[in-house]
Amino acid sequence: MKKVLVAIDPKQVNTNVFDFACFIAKLTHSKLTGIFLKKNAEAAVLTEESLRIPHDELVEADPLTGVGDNIRLFKTICENRGTNCSVHLDQGVPVADIIKESRFADLLIVDPEISFTEKKEAVPTSFIKEVLAKSECPVLIAPFSFSGIDEILFAYDGSPSSVFAIKQFAYLFPEFADKKVTILQVNEWDDESIIEKDRIGELLQLQYSAIGFQQLHGIASNELYKYLLGKKNIFVVMGAFGRSMLSGFLRHSTAELVVKAINLPVFIAHHK
Repeated sequence: MKKVLVAIDPKQVNTNVFDFACFIAKLTHSKLTGIFLKKNAEAAVLTEESLRIPHDELVEADPLTGVGDNIRLFKTICENRGTNCSVHLDQGVPVADIIKESRFADLLIVDPEISFTEKKEAVPTSFIKEVLAKSECPVLIAPFSFSGIDEILFAYDGSPSSVFAIKQFAYLFPEFADKKVTILQVNEWDDESIIEKDRIGELLQLQYSAIGFQQLHGIASNELYKYLLGKKNIFVVMGAFGRSMLSGFLRHSTAELVVKAINLPVFIAHHK
């Protein structure tokens, strides 16, 4: 992996997301590009070439108060954490802009609360839902706070999408090869077995050294929510099946409380 994006609302930045994005970029020796998304009737994207303009001139030219300060904050945090970074300032329709940016990236990191509406939205916001559906690279939902990774959890149902997500994660994050890996399958009935257990096990044994299987029984989103509640330092990986599962367990109570309870990074990739 070489290019990691982080989507940023320039009016409301989240420094915890910056910290997490720096961790991911530094871990994978990738360049971190902060995509500052502004709603504007006229789209104007600052490319790498135009970003050679002195930063002070760029900030002075920006009519939105605070954007320059937040760009400086992002760059300062990256510098302090030893992360190679750059900035794109996209002006237009935020969701369309970030989808276009994702076409030319390996990974997109998002804050689950990022929104470009005036009113408070439930989590995941309408912006995040659309990004999850349309992103042209894997999406990583950042946790509220982060202290490290001890285990990788693959949400698995035997579908092409769930296997695709597992492979994408393994390819993008070879640095996690020594971590504990759990393959979690939720079955509706007690007598169901792990789908293609030998094949998925054989695939993952080529990537990881400590693999285990876990089966739960019931409604997938409910059981995943209960399993993850209170867990720490776990990286959750989902395919298209997982996106609906994610929405399901976020509806258990007030969205903000749920996201804080399930305070884990969630990697989502889907097979188109």
